[in-house]
Amino acid sequence: MPVTYAASTELDAVNQILSSVGQAPVTTLDLQNPEVAIVLTTLREVNRQVQSEGWHFNIESDYTFTPDSVTKEIVYPPNVLQLDTSKYTHRDDYNPIRRNGKFYNKYTHSFEWTLAIKADVTWMFEFEDVPPAVQQYIMARAARLSATKMVGDQALNQLLQEQEIQTRAAAIEYDCNQGDYSIFGWRDGENYYNNYQPYHALIR
Repeated sequence: MPVTYAASTELDAVNQILSSVGQAPVTTLDLQNPEVAIVLTTLREVNRQVQSEGWHFNIESDYTFTPDSVTKEIVYPPNVLQLDTSKYTHRDDYNPIRRNGKFYNKYTHSFEWTLAIKADVTWMFEFEDVPPAVQQYIMARAARLSATKMVGDQALNQLLQEQEIQTRAAAIEYDCNQGDYSIFGWRDGENYYNNYQPYHALIR
């Protein structure tokens, strides 16, 4: 029988946060319950905030977006947190932003795209699809914020803050191991070495 303790659902996370503030666990995510509503809302807010930082699991480079063959428009995915065209593929040829749920080119002032574009994307994933180490950090941070909203006990807040710091350190360690960072900070496959070019110093 497969072991499933590594992955957590939103219900698991809510119960863990409830227990940290002295509340009884629940069997369903009933938003009519005020404690559950506060904890679940906080959990989802923190999940978005943490993923917005950009981690190895939710960043993709050179992701291709293809325009519709008829309208020449590109739909902007709703789960994109950050997006910018790949500077190594397009340089400064495009400057896309989200507008009306589509890609809008600020340079041409148009929704029309004649070619596919490659972009560096930071995605937003559901809590269940987040790596366990990052899940633990999200839960610890959400627990501290929930305790502030629901309890207001300074000693409890201090304990939860220490737990948050520990889980963040574990999440960063996981991210570093997964990303295979070099001492220069590049991720795996991003070793952009440039030899010495004197004119860079002259144009300062």
